[in-house]
Amino acid sequence: MFDGIFWDNDGVLMETEHLYYQANAEALARSGVELSLEEFCRISLRQGESVLSLAVGAGLSDGAVELRRVRDEIYFRLLGEEPQVMPGVRDTLELLHGRLPMAIVTSCRKVNFMQMHRESGLLGYFDFILTREDYAASKPDPEPYLTACARAGLDPGRCLAIEDSERGVTSAARAGLAVAAVPGQMNRGGDFAVARWLLDGVHELPPLLNFD
Repeated sequence: MFDGIFWDNDGVLMETEHLYYQANAEALARSGVELSLEEFCRISLRQGESVLSLAVGAGLSDGAVELRRVRDEIYFRLLGEEPQVMPGVRDTLELLHGRLPMAIVTSCRKVNFMQMHRESGLLGYFDFILTREDYAASKPDPEPYLTACARAGLDPGRCLAIEDSERGVTSAARAGLAVAAVPGQMNRGGDFAVARWLLDGVHELPPLLNFD
């Protein structure tokens, strides 16, 4: 059915989005700004923008660079303490591995990506990985997936993307890929109308591809 599968990372392979929320909330709290979960989901997960802009709006723009540094330090520490592989991922990857090309297309910075995958045991299932440093415009722009398809030498129209967020689904769909959306609890309010499939978990993917 498809010539390749491209996987998002956070919220699809690794359960880390709650950690990113925590890191941003703690950093903003030090500047006197309270970050609600609803704001985080709307600004970061759906729109693909930085919630640290809330501090700029509060008149704290002079400390924007320092605020980002603090957030990044907190997030890196949390990733070293409790990143978890999402349910069903390992068995699904084992079933799909070797049947068609697979890669990870993430908006995560490489240093954080490698930190969360130190003991995940997942990276051997993939042909290559694209992190935030590998393209100019991030999701929801189509560039990440267009870059991945070019790297793999595949036609976007013959590829499938696995995403959990509205911005990720939008990115893949704009690039011409079919999309299977697996929205977790933090992405339930997103618009997934352009996704071909809306799944409860990645374990539902192999039967759709006739790989069960």
